[in-house]
Amino acid sequence: MSAPELPDIFGNYALGEDFVEVTVPQAISWLPQTAGWKWLALLVALLTLRWCWLRLRRWYRNRYRREALARIALLENNATHEQWLFELNQLLKLTALAGYPRQQVAALAGQDWVDFLNSECEQAPFSPDCGSLLARGVYTAAQPPVGERQQLLAASRIWVTAHRGRYDA
Repeated sequence: MSAPELPDIFGNYALGEDFVEVTVPQAISWLPQTAGWKWLALLVALLTLRWCWLRLRRWYRNRYRREALARIALLENNATHEQWLFELNQLLKLTALAGYPRQQVAALAGQDWVDFLNSECEQAPFSPDCGSLLARGVYTAAQPPVGERQQLLAASRIWVTAHRGRYDA
């Protein structure tokens, strides 16, 4: 249903025909009116893009850390396996190879290996007991008690998250 037709003279009849209705002014634009604001918006957009790019690049370069933490969690679930210490040492070596130049890491073994791991963190994650277990336990097929295993896995997790890698400068 439509509205009825309006008469030619509509509104307040007392005001007469020469009355001009008040018109609403145009809305004020929220867009910046000067070039300075446009330059500032462009600068903020560029800085935001750069920050996003750096975060994405850092996230991509640290994927080896996420993979290592996932494998440490798997090792923690299979800590009764007889080769778990060998696999943990291998995992730490692969993680170090992903984060540092091959010439710096590949030849390290024994106590030199543990010293390298401890030197790459602000606070040494491997205690002397855990370090000797990591350095010599692989060669003696040691089966440490559950408490030492948990300490070694926790120290390994700390090292993976806190070491200064090649791209962390």
